[in-house]
Amino acid sequence: MSDTERQSQDAASTGTGYRVLARKYRPKDFTDLMVGQEPMVRTLTNAFETGRIAQAYMLTGVRGVGKTTTARILARALNYKTAEIDKPTIDLRVPGEHCQAIMEGRHVDVIEMDAASHTGIDDIREIIEQVRYRPVSARYKVYIIDEVHMLSTQAFNGLLKTLEEPPEHVKFIFATTEIRKVPITVLSRCQRFDLRRISASDLVGLFTTIAAKEGIEAEPDALAMIARAAEGSARDGLSLMDQAIAHGGGVVQAEAVRGMLGLADRARIVDLFQHVVRGDVASALNEFQSQYEAGANPVVVLTDLADFTHLVTRLKYVPDAANDPSLSEVERTKAAEFAQSVAVTTLSRIWQMLLKGIPETENSSRTAGAAEMVLIRLAHAAHLPAPEDAARRLAEFSNEGNASRPSSPAPSGNGGGGTRVPYQTSVQARSPEPAPRPQPSGPTAMLRAVPNPEPQNIGRVETRPAEAPKPLVSVNSISDIVDLAAEKRDPKMKALLRTFVRPVRIEPGRLDVSLAEGAPNTLLNELAVKLREWTGIHWIVSLSREESQPTMVEAEAKAQEQRVSDARQDPDVAAILAQFPGAKIIDVRVRAPTPEEEAEEIKPPAAAESEEGDILPGDDIEF
Repeated sequence: MSDTERQSQDAASTGTGYRVLARKYRPKDFTDLMVGQEPMVRTLTNAFETGRIAQAYMLTGVRGVGKTTTARILARALNYKTAEIDKPTIDLRVPGEHCQAIMEGRHVDVIEMDAASHTGIDDIREIIEQVRYRPVSARYKVYIIDEVHMLSTQAFNGLLKTLEEPPEHVKFIFATTEIRKVPITVLSRCQRFDLRRISASDLVGLFTTIAAKEGIEAEPDALAMIARAAEGSARDGLSLMDQAIAHGGGVVQAEAVRGMLGLADRARIVDLFQHVVRGDVASALNEFQSQYEAGANPVVVLTDLADFTHLVTRLKYVPDAANDPSLSEVERTKAAEFAQSVAVTTLSRIWQMLLKGIPETENSSRTAGAAEMVLIRLAHAAHLPAPEDAARRLAEFSNEGNASRPSSPAPSGNGGGGTRVPYQTSVQARSPEPAPRPQPSGPTAMLRAVPNPEPQNIGRVETRPAEAPKPLVSVNSISDIVDLAAEKRDPKMKALLRTFVRPVRIEPGRLDVSLAEGAPNTLLNELAVKLREWTGIHWIVSLSREESQPTMVEAEAKAQEQRVSDARQDPDVAAILAQFPGAKIIDVRVRAPTPEEEAEEIKPPAAAESEEGDILPGDDIEF
């Protein structure tokens, strides 16, 4: 009878005795820890050989990589003692006097504490009081504190002094998954080891060895699926393997593991990727529907598709990555083929769209529909050119249009001697019509061209003396500051000045203002800095409680209301409003006078006299 059958028989008869694989095959010495943690083992080996043993160790890493197990092995190495060896060592092949009790967590001098349930200062105070006493039987009294980041701030502070200068017979070993939550004052007193994620290839090797020891038939593809699902955690992987053994009735098969984990067939993921890169939407949706009906999770399908996209991209630059034992033969061969045929820009675009589509699918109430929409976007984007290709084609198109454009206008008529302008050239030569400019809310400036009085001087280069340095900018009003902000291309400050600043007093180097409701707290400081930068002098900008003028926005609004009121009182406007029921005045704009009108105003005619509030010629009124 094999060991597995005997163990199963005992467990069935007594109801107890079965140990899960994660506990049964927990590493017992540094040789077992060599799986994925070689840098830490090498450092500890050299430290023990030279006698440079630290007073405290900090072990950090993701769940299931062996932090607590490493802490126990380290405590065993510190207290190792046999008939021949009585000193700390990492060579633990022969069990010592304290090894069994330490590994089982029942040694009196190795105290394990879970910081998640002992977070307060009282628990740390108890440790501080006990460190004074020497160990009962071992060489060192070792305190193993798991999940140390759960300690309170007071507990950390209370531990600092003891941690910095502990007695010679005391060692501390901390373990945590959240290293950033541990205060730097504690980290600086510890020797830190970052336990790495175990690679999928190492996990496959570990699972294969354990399956052989247990006498379990396991397919390589099934173990590869478990290794990928474990995400670098040996404990998670062994727990999944335990579940797969029970699910398959003592046999670990790929199909059973796929159904247990809700995974999609990796070969079918490759087919789905092929449909996507070809832009075949119908085939991609049919393939996804088949996988969904077979029990695959839509989010897992997209995640596997992203993993395969990453694999194809990686193989373009690291061909040796195809030797990963966690990859199936289909993944290995097809990924290499796609790496040769699919462009990096396409792969990058698929990757970016999947990164956005996966969380959308997770948060959607209809995961299958959301996943299908992601696949539709991916397949549609496969027909789009890469950005650099689009730019190159546009440049070529522009060059062809410029080359085929005639140097002289084509003669009119139906004669055959003229140059034919192709269709592309006519499109390229046509400039878009300018969008209509919005009408300004204030007075409209009328500009006209001024002829050059000396046309004969065109083309002649004259040497002029250097210009004198410009004087300091003169600022006499808020309007000047607003104009200065516009000149310096600071639209934010311009808008803040117009909206919130109510001037009280302005002098060279000093500005007293009050602020409208909602003004930013830093506005005055920012304005002082800007004024010094723009004018070259130091400014004092202070908040005043004296009576102030309205802001520019308030003044403009009030002036506009006055113009509308004046327009409403005009007889002609009143007649128009009465003639068209429902009509209303929307805006009143004052047009700047033309030069002829300005000359006419020099000698005002009697007919131009009017009462205040009348609408004069030149005023624009919108209805």
